[in-house]
Amino acid sequence: MKAQKALYQHFSSAMYAVCLRYSNTKEDAKDILQDGFVKVFSKLNQFTGKGSLEGWMKRVFVNTALEHYRVNKVYQQQSDVDQAYSVAEASQAIGKLTQKEILAVMNGMATGYRTILNLFVIEGYSHAEIAEMLGINEGTSKSQLSRARAQFIQLWNQLEKERSNVR
Repeated sequence: MKAQKALYQHFSSAMYAVCLRYSNTKEDAKDILQDGFVKVFSKLNQFTGKGSLEGWMKRVFVNTALEHYRVNKVYQQQSDVDQAYSVAEASQAIGKLTQKEILAVMNGMATGYRTILNLFVIEGYSHAEIAEMLGINEGTSKSQLSRARAQFIQLWNQLEKERSNVR
């Protein structure tokens, strides 16, 4: 119990950040965090020591978040975006935002788009890996990423507009 508590205290904030990227609300993130730690504690014997413990745990938490997404997919809506924007424009947008602003923009995105963007851009998975994890076609992953980038730009532009109205 003491070792579990120490492990939780050491990694909970980093794993909570992972959970936040994949959830709609802080409550959902907390649920994912709890489920993730239950899995970590029950599967700790599967950690082989290859790579870092934190990396292994992060993968457990990403998979737990994806499982949460799949279970709740029925209740989530995808929003269509009229225009597609270039990757360069998305990179430029992200470069101008703070970490807190990026998280705020991503939380405003449709869940499916945010999930694909997280997996591809932040976690570094390929479209083939994403397709397998989410049970979708590789082409669907690519088109969702394109739409996710467009939605990110759209939400970023709204944030910029709101900022300029406040000034």
